[in-house]
Amino acid sequence: MPDLFADQEIPAKPAEAPSANAPLADRIRPRNLEEIVGQEHLTGPDGAIGRMVAAGKLASMILWGPPGTGKTSIARLLADAVGMRFVNISAVFSGVADLKKVFAEARTAARAGQQTLLFVDEIHRFNRAQQDGFLPYVEDGTVTLVGATTENPSFELNAALLSRCQVLILRRLDHDALEELVHRAEKLEDRDLPLTPEAREALIASADGDGRFVLNQVETLFSVEIERPLGPAELSDLLHRRVPVYDKDREGHYNLISALHKSLRGSDPQAALYYLARMLVAGEEPLYVIRRLTRFASEDIGLADPNALLQCLAAKEMYDFLGSPEGEIGIVQACLYLATAPKSNATYMAQKKAWASAKETGSLMPPMHILNAPTRLMKTVGYGKGYAYDHDADEAFSGQDYWPEGMEGQAFYEPSDRGFEARIRERLDYWEQRRKELQQSPPNKG
Repeated sequence: MPDLFADQEIPAKPAEAPSANAPLADRIRPRNLEEIVGQEHLTGPDGAIGRMVAAGKLASMILWGPPGTGKTSIARLLADAVGMRFVNISAVFSGVADLKKVFAEARTAARAGQQTLLFVDEIHRFNRAQQDGFLPYVEDGTVTLVGATTENPSFELNAALLSRCQVLILRRLDHDALEELVHRAEKLEDRDLPLTPEAREALIASADGDGRFVLNQVETLFSVEIERPLGPAELSDLLHRRVPVYDKDREGHYNLISALHKSLRGSDPQAALYYLARMLVAGEEPLYVIRRLTRFASEDIGLADPNALLQCLAAKEMYDFLGSPEGEIGIVQACLYLATAPKSNATYMAQKKAWASAKETGSLMPPMHILNAPTRLMKTVGYGKGYAYDHDADEAFSGQDYWPEGMEGQAFYEPSDRGFEARIRERLDYWEQRRKELQQSPPNKG
């Protein structure tokens, strides 16, 4: 593998502590791993990070979690805990030249007996070649890599780099963790937030699990003159709610559409409506949602309720006609219809079986008696001979065999006993019995 980062001898620079004018989120950073909130499953004695620190030896790792959950703080404190040199870069602002410099400094430090922990924020922003460039320095111990990402590493990072790192998942901060951060901020400022208890709860809820966001909101509240405690409505007027984390081309998008689909399949209209709202409020394209609902109508309901598909197509027509926000009520109606409809995947399973059979049987000819005979020659050689016109038969059912010669009839579609499919099943069972009776008569194939 080519070395993208040629060795250069450049002295290391010491890290600087936050200044008194730094943002509150920087000034309140924890001083040791025990002060990290909300990630005890990693930093506690039985957690992966806790065990590594206890052993005094770190493995390269990827910290994967939502914004504001402590990834940078954990990396910095890891270096302190095991006596390593800490270097922090961001993939957003760094390029090959910056990485060459970092690796050269790390090699210089290693010769002096000092190991380097390299923290790479937004590591998924590096392209594939740049990610490959880390490999030799991770393998030979020049650096211990700690990468941070908000995106699913399985999608965004090279398999080779992932294989050399542990992936540790950080959780969004819960209510207690966010409350602890607010309390620490009040202690640092030596005063309480000017909020009623209800507004304090609203402030924590508005953070949506993001510790950095809640501290920025706290800092704003401390920076303005407030004569009396604010209630929830007054707080809302002063501050903005955190925009939900949702990238329409990344994992959040696929997580929510999966949750919507499975809630519909599970016949839970309340949960389905919640996930629909999550997507549309976050800015998802409504027509994308309608396309997914339409697919669901056939895949998970099908002929158990044929109107399900019509509801989705009507919702699409309504949205095309009215647009947002008026047309979104049609999407809601379709969503609720799907969630409350009887469920069957018989159509979906029938498609899979039929497609597989078509691939396996190749180019078998249909039986001669159901072939079209537009010319005299084709009639002469037997095309269409012996075909029974079903409308002329009793009950408009001839019971003829329509499968290719040498191929047994297959049962691709097996309707459920739910909804309209229960009636279809009765009809198919009756026809199957009639077919057996009729095929005991003289052959139907000409």
